[in-house]
Amino acid sequence: MACSTRSFHYICGHNLLGWRKVPTMARIPPMFATQLILLSLLSSFALILVRGEDDHDFVTAMDRDLLGLKKEKLSHFRLYWHDIVAGKNPSSIGVVKSPGNSSTFFGAVSMIDNPLTEKPELSSKLLGRAQGFYASAAQQEIGLLMAMNFHFTQGKYNGSTITVLGRNSALNKVREMPVIGGSGLFRFARGYVEARTHTFTPSTGDAIVEYNCYVLHY
Repeated sequence: MACSTRSFHYICGHNLLGWRKVPTMARIPPMFATQLILLSLLSSFALILVRGEDDHDFVTAMDRDLLGLKKEKLSHFRLYWHDIVAGKNPSSIGVVKSPGNSSTFFGAVSMIDNPLTEKPELSSKLLGRAQGFYASAAQQEIGLLMAMNFHFTQGKYNGSTITVLGRNSALNKVREMPVIGGSGLFRFARGYVEARTHTFTPSTGDAIVEYNCYVLHY
């Protein structure tokens, strides 16, 4: 490692010896000189890292108790997702058509505000709404990109949400998608959902899908 006498005096004197007079390179055995230089460089890097952390003072460590976060728990809930395409008041509207003659409708996008109910019947208790979109993202098979929030409206979960983002192979019996977050009582949520088609009406395009949600949250 090359080092001039002047730079060696400056680095070692500043970081290790507090500006005291430092022996020249000629008076120190080469092995010890190399070790001193490595130590001084490591010290310099440590100072840079510490100063770098100080520069980012907008980031601070927090105690989870300040946010009321207690023991993490696992919750399971089942609900029914109603994708209503036909009729006077559809909950699913196509906003982008497939630009080509694709058998998988590749590129098509639908925006949704689908009811979430306690039972398969639309007239059963409304638990919330699935709001977001799904898009055909596969050219060789029916594969949907799902991006939606389950916004709950009942009981203590009123106003809370979980966010589902993942791939939905719609023709498979069971489709698994990740839960990537949430709000309200589902802050810091993580987990997954399993989707199973309950009924599908080819003549209208309407579908009812059973969702089983497994969510870790505080």
